[in-house]
Amino acid sequence: MNDMKIIQLLPTVSYGDAVSNYAFEIEKVIKSMELDTEIYAEISEKNVPVKNVSEMHISENDVLIYHMSTGSELNFRIDNFPCRKIMIHHNITPPEFFRPYNHELFALTSYGYTGLEHLNSTFNLCIADSEYNKNQLIEYGYKCNIKVCPVLINFSKYKSVPDISVMKRYSDNFTNIIFVGRIAPNKKHEDIIKTFYFYKKINPKARLILVGSWNGTEIYYERLKKYVETLGIDDVIFTGHVKFSEIISYYRIADVFLCMSRHEGFCVPLLESMFFNVPVIAVNAGAVPETLGNSGILLPDSDPIRTAGIIHKIVTNQNLRRNIVRSQRIRLRDFSYGKTSGILKNLLTNFLKGEYT
Repeated sequence: MNDMKIIQLLPTVSYGDAVSNYAFEIEKVIKSMELDTEIYAEISEKNVPVKNVSEMHISENDVLIYHMSTGSELNFRIDNFPCRKIMIHHNITPPEFFRPYNHELFALTSYGYTGLEHLNSTFNLCIADSEYNKNQLIEYGYKCNIKVCPVLINFSKYKSVPDISVMKRYSDNFTNIIFVGRIAPNKKHEDIIKTFYFYKKINPKARLILVGSWNGTEIYYERLKKYVETLGIDDVIFTGHVKFSEIISYYRIADVFLCMSRHEGFCVPLLESMFFNVPVIAVNAGAVPETLGNSGILLPDSDPIRTAGIIHKIVTNQNLRRNIVRSQRIRLRDFSYGKTSGILKNLLTNFLKGEYT
């Protein structure tokens, strides 16, 4: 296998993106196995250390790991490569969420699902982030071996220095409710805002911080701002795109993490909240219940009045808060870097031995 390379291929790569971060962690695991590896992308952010797909040379001895997360022409070229192939399926946001807000994203995600179906007989092995994603592959006709390996998260990086200005600005006597994730229709920020509206009636000294970029979903973002204005709520903050040090700061000052998302293939911010001992409240949708396990508070629906009451209980009842945080710390062990990287390493080792071909 001396002349073999393991090549990762992504439609897009950018700093801070969960799929891109995962690819870089996979690269570390492959190198720890003393194997040659490279990362290629169709589109990459400036200064990200990957090569363009136009430079990619692949032989029948190589192994291709393809990250499936969006619509791309690559989805219709993968089956032409002469090597063994692995898909890592991150899931694709259903197009209907974007229909009212961005025709291009609607078309792109629709194209993604067309590509997902096209590829159902292409891979020797598929690795899904979650059972939820695995079941989607089965639904789309995938007959190959499908294994589950949670996202690899290097939690040591979260111990880095936070942004002091953010810490000072929001470390006051207000209750800070946060959500971290791009401003996108599937995340249902309007339900978070509605819940905050009712919680404000219980606790006027409360603040809602929505951390994430609205690039590509500007119409949705403008509607959210208008909704806040219509409800007459103060203390709702949209941060836009932020640096990693700022993200750390928002977790550090948070009292509650509130997730009303209706579609998640894994939801990394849930684990980030667990790491920072922030109690999680989340709606039962997508892979959220699977990621939470028996920790946090899982909501049956998005009822804003009930959810506001739950937030109040967590904020005012220290025993309840401690119990939730304890359950989350136990759940977080299942996603330790040693455990998840070990699962991936075993999958790759067995694949190279020919177990899944």
